Amino acid sequence: MGAHPVNAAIAAYLSALQVERNYSAHTIRSYETDLAAYERWCLGKGIDPLAPGRRAIRAYLGYLNAAGYERTTVNRHLSAIRGLFGWLLITGAVTDDPTSTVSSMKKQARLPRKIPAAEMARILGVHAEASREDAIDEKTRAGHLRDQAVLELLYASGCRIAEASGLDTGDVNMNRHLVKVFGKGSKERVIPLHRISIETMREYLAYGRPALVKRGHSGDALFLSNRGNRYSADAIRTMFRKTLEQAGVDADYTPHDMRHTFASDLLEGGADLRSVQELLGHASPSTTQVYTHLSPGYLKQVHGSAHPRA
Repeated sequence: MGAHPVNAAIAAYLSALQVERNYSAHTIRSYETDLAAYERWCLGKGIDPLAPGRRAIRAYLGYLNAAGYERTTVNRHLSAIRGLFGWLLITGAVTDDPTSTVSSMKKQARLPRKIPAAEMARILGVHAEASREDAIDEKTRAGHLRDQAVLELLYASGCRIAEASGLDTGDVNMNRHLVKVFGKGSKERVIPLHRISIETMREYLAYGRPALVKRGHSGDALFLSNRGNRYSADAIRTMFRKTLEQAGVDADYTPHDMRHTFASDLLEGGADLRSVQELLGHASPSTTQVYTHLSPGYLKQVHGSAHPRA
């Protein structure tokens, strides 16, 4: 008895992903699981999985959504089905792609998260402690000094990681404790830095960056990779994930949460919304107002100063 045509089609597609596109075993397993779930649902509804129609595809996505799956998971299922039908079209097994007019679900807006002070201290302590170890070589120490300077800058300035990556050595005024960043739309803003951030920057510039510089290659970039290139935003994200793991804190934090925490801490400390807007480089105050959701202390302060009975 031969294999079911649906199973055979899915198996051939997964094989093509492995052989022709060199997908990882993990990715192929994920596709296999998602396509098997799609096949079971179709057969349970009396629908041909290889000729479902657009309405059936939408009904399946609605079923996943009603079952409580995250939107990212629903979109992953759609991606697997879309990939299957794209391959079936190319191979001539079908003449129509039922997913062609089906849109992915919009991602849910993620509210800013404030990193608690205790966890922030652990994050900022990882590279500070590592750079003081005696048994590390010069380049490894330089990497720790750089990463410490980057993390202190993110928390001290609220700048985006792309802005941090784009800094040149001349953008930091060490004597005046200021950093000049270029935000979205190449808009320039100047942000004051506190003493600790400046101290870590001085140490990095004195002992870290010189060990990472490659003659005629590094240019004026402030933060350098281990190969002497500009430290990219992607590299900073990777460093941040590893730092969270080493610090033993919530692995779901992002570098952008450092920016959220910066804004929230300023608001709780009594800064006005307009000033925080300028420091963050927001064009509209409505964008900055989202940070008030993080700050019960700020809301209490506003209530206490504005309510007639307070």
